[in-house]
Amino acid sequence: MSEADRRDARWRALEQPWDILVIGGGITGASILREASRAGLKALLVEQRDFAWGTSSRSTKLVHGGLRYLATGDLHLVRESIRERKRLLAEGRGLVVPLDFVLASHRREGTKRWQGRLGVSLYELLTGRWPRRSLDAEALHQWEPTLVQEEGLVGVPYDEAWVDDARLVLRILHEATAAGGLALNYTRVTDLLREEGRVAGARVEDVIGHRTATIRARAVINATGVWADQVRSHLLSAAPKLRPLRGSHLVFPRERFPLAHGVSFRHPHDKRFVCAVPWEDSTLVGTTDLDHDRPLDEEPSITPAEVAYLLDAVEAEFPDLGLTLDDVVSCYAGVRPVISSGRSDPSKEPREHLVLDEEGLVTVTGGKLTTCRAIAHDALKALRRRLPELASLGREEPFLDTPPSLDDQPLSPPARLRLQGRYGADALAVVTAAGPGELEPVPGSSTLWAELRWAARNESVVHLEDLLLRRTRLGLLLPGGGESLLPELRGLCQQELGWPDARWGAGVRSYLTLWRTHYAPPERGSLPSARPLNTPEEERPTVASAVHPPEIQSL
Repeated sequence: MSEADRRDARWRALEQPWDILVIGGGITGASILREASRAGLKALLVEQRDFAWGTSSRSTKLVHGGLRYLATGDLHLVRESIRERKRLLAEGRGLVVPLDFVLASHRREGTKRWQGRLGVSLYELLTGRWPRRSLDAEALHQWEPTLVQEEGLVGVPYDEAWVDDARLVLRILHEATAAGGLALNYTRVTDLLREEGRVAGARVEDVIGHRTATIRARAVINATGVWADQVRSHLLSAAPKLRPLRGSHLVFPRERFPLAHGVSFRHPHDKRFVCAVPWEDSTLVGTTDLDHDRPLDEEPSITPAEVAYLLDAVEAEFPDLGLTLDDVVSCYAGVRPVISSGRSDPSKEPREHLVLDEEGLVTVTGGKLTTCRAIAHDALKALRRRLPELASLGREEPFLDTPPSLDDQPLSPPARLRLQGRYGADALAVVTAAGPGELEPVPGSSTLWAELRWAARNESVVHLEDLLLRRTRLGLLLPGGGESLLPELRGLCQQELGWPDARWGAGVRSYLTLWRTHYAPPERGSLPSARPLNTPEEERPTVASAVHPPEIQSL
């Protein structure tokens, strides 16, 4: 069955009654669909763009234990994050990967230096281990040779993990649908249905098929992340709850920015924490934390000021590498759904999630990728009076299914683990569907050619960007967004997608325009001029001044 036929069949199913309708196909919505389906409920998810299009494919790629939240005294969130990270590491091997991190602590930080070191020690204790010995400058240089060599520099080690965030969303969705759930991308909610004064469903339209449907459900959950207030506005006149914050990142090739460990350090301008993270076949640097005042339906982009800010951080902490804008492979930006507390500094806003039940519409927003399972349980808990079947849903049951063994397949051990982590129960099917030579990696990456074929055939790809930016991450990892790969990709995927030549050509043009506009590094001449980093701090303008004063603030 072609993808078009599968989509038609899914649309025909929409008119039947549902137990739960989930609006939003990011990490929170996917997790709710997974847990509701596991409880035996008839659950449906609709997403107005692609799965993981928003924040859930644009994170710093960390499944972290919440070290930064110690600064605000949020011990509950830290404990919950540590517990959920441990679960994801155990159940998502190959997708969630342990990563040693180090806090680079400089003498110039003054009292903040000791605050950071004490915070890491407390964090280590909360993870259940005794704090490790700090690394002096010589030991730190041996541990991470790319770091600046500086007298008095100390490294404080701690644990984190990295993840392919979009693939985590896709795996959770696949396991939800295998358990009986249904998920549709490019399906926009146009209105909420009300019966007897309460929300009882929604009207939706097919963004690509120009058809409509009316969905009735016993419960409706608004899990649209940063769009949550927009969905609430269909129903309520209540005040908005969210403060959209943009976080942006630079992507460097591993050969130019070799990094064996994650490194967290204070920016030389404003003392905010930023980090450099080895991820896939690259090194990420991020993130910023800025009020985002652009329309939410626009593709978010990094600004030249943010690029300059992050490059200044790299130059200060890794000066011997001589990294410049020319070394940046790609950039990306995402908008976080942060609950507004009215604080002037965006970085000091709380990162807890929020669950509201308003006239029958349950809204869940905020929170972190790491705690997606716990957030899903909190959202479903609000529905137990309406859906008594949820009483049987236990918090300690496995979240991710156990993948099949690939030991007898012609794969390297890293490739086996990669496929098991990213595709779960479908891992063996990915291998079986591969053509000759397709179990080899795409040059310059760890992505197997077989992953592209599988995604084109089975993963609801509607646009080329879905394939290159979310089903795989080649659009972030390869120069030019993988433009040189497109002729080979056509031979592999065009027939699987069922696209005629005209549609393929239009898809390529649309993708390259999108990439050059929103993911390519900006022109050098667009970056704001900056004083040398050895300028006294009180005389040095921050990058934020090139945008508007509140944008880049201290952590």
